[in-house]
Amino acid sequence: MPFTNLTAEAITEFYITGFKGTQNPKAVGCIILIIFLLILLGSSANIYIIARDKRLHTPMYFFICTLSVVDIIHSTSSSPTMILVLLADITAISYRSCITQMTVYHLSSVMGKFTISFMAYDRLVAISNPLRYHSILTKTRIVLITVTLLILGCALIAVFTGIADRLPYCRTSLSFVFCDYGSLVRAACVNPDEYFVTLTVISFFILFGPFGFIFISYLMIIFTVLKIAPSEERKKTYSTCLNHLIVVASVFVPPFVSIILTRIGFVLSLTEGNVLIIFSSLGPCLVNPFVYCFRTKEIRRKLFRIIKAVAPQE
Repeated sequence: MPFTNLTAEAITEFYITGFKGTQNPKAVGCIILIIFLLILLGSSANIYIIARDKRLHTPMYFFICTLSVVDIIHSTSSSPTMILVLLADITAISYRSCITQMTVYHLSSVMGKFTISFMAYDRLVAISNPLRYHSILTKTRIVLITVTLLILGCALIAVFTGIADRLPYCRTSLSFVFCDYGSLVRAACVNPDEYFVTLTVISFFILFGPFGFIFISYLMIIFTVLKIAPSEERKKTYSTCLNHLIVVASVFVPPFVSIILTRIGFVLSLTEGNVLIIFSSLGPCLVNPFVYCFRTKEIRRKLFRIIKAVAPQE
């Protein structure tokens, strides 16, 4: 396509058209709404329980709480737009809101991966140095780690925001389900391939950096457990790590599947691509709070006490 023949316009708003042709849009919208409400409920419950119980004010639960906050922000950055499009047929979104949505969506995605990676480090320290756990992961160090990750995430996503905010746009329709970097680049009067190089480089760092950190951490955990723990203790240790591994799988499997499909030459249709985007955006946010609510003994017990306290007595 001769991009030089396209004329840039002063775009003030975009139109989300990714759901065009969707069968039963109301039903799809209701499903997304229910998932969104479950994410808010589960994540808020984790935050409330951890904040109220001082016994849970430990590094591990701090990271669980942080992940819950990130999940709320991440799902809120995209879900309301999809719900409005599907249930209210409101497809318009202002230019500035679209740029903001893109920034918040990508930043929360990055922070989720960073948080999950340091949860692996938390498990490594707890297993390999249990007696020095609290002296290694002090409150000061945890805050510094969190702030550092946030600054790094902001710096990476600022590249996307800076590029998207300076692009000459010539299309108002976004053939996707919400605003992200890819949809905005495709709406501009430019050759998208040149701008996807930046996306590929940064995405490689964001995806494989945390995953590599997690992989190395679990290799060290396995070696530590095999050397020092008896058989029964090994089972307990692996059980405590299972929650985190479920979360890791929910976050990293969708993008890896997308990469594998691309490498083998499988081309996703627009609808299939949008389904994968929705699944990879909302799936982990739904899995995370309920994994930690129902598989973490301390949170589960506290939750059942709360439910029992508020339930009507016969």
